Amino acid sequence: MIKQNASNKDPNLPEQSHAVILLASGLSQRLGQPKQLLKKQSQPLLEVMTNLALATNPSAILLVIASSQSETIQLSQTLAAQHDVVMPVINTEPEQGMAHSLSLAIDTLTAKVAQGLYIERVLILGVDQILLEATHLQQLLAGDNGIRGIKQVGSYNKVIASHYPKSYEITEKTSSHLEHTDDSKSIVGLPINIDYQLLIQWQPLLNGDKGLRYLIRSLSNNELSVVDNSKLSLDIDTPEQLQFAIKQGWLDP
Repeated sequence: MIKQNASNKDPNLPEQSHAVILLASGLSQRLGQPKQLLKKQSQPLLEVMTNLALATNPSAILLVIASSQSETIQLSQTLAAQHDVVMPVINTEPEQGMAHSLSLAIDTLTAKVAQGLYIERVLILGVDQILLEATHLQQLLAGDNGIRGIKQVGSYNKVIASHYPKSYEITEKTSSHLEHTDDSKSIVGLPINIDYQLLIQWQPLLNGDKGLRYLIRSLSNNELSVVDNSKLSLDIDTPEQLQFAIKQGWLDP
């Protein structure tokens, strides 16, 4: 298949000096089926999130895929054939957690930089925050430009992270909005926009599924800002969450 330059990129935006890492090698054990292949408006989530990444005009998109998921690998290869910037990264040990997946992507990105790819920032996202929109990623990339919705806490932000409620529950009373279990608790996490050199510095410290979030908490006030988006607290980890999302029309039956 011949690679196509046509994509979801916005031709009115300049090429960015950033890469995107899409962490999509989770085994979906609680869900019981690969969440990467759940469909939203007839597109698998892996493709949906790749298209959101493409809309930011990145220099590279690294899709981290589990070696045991043949359909997901095939889809990632199709996306790579269609878009020059897309590169699958095969994770042979996905059970080691998100930090291992991220480290594999960093290794691949570092090799590309050594070959001449210019990167200043890295946008990191997962595959199952199904209400994520391109405008949120654009706000993360806007950084210190003062776009509405960004809490400015410093003049230079090594990390610009998403901020949303920590948890929610699905109940019989839950309708078209999420029932958050504790509004006093929140997450500062994915998707994030991080300084490339800081990501390289952090790589040896990544561990398990919470390494990156822990490292973000270590930043001083002049190194971190956040973009609020309560919709990001909805991800798909269980059959109950999947059925709720289908009922709301957010995912296909």
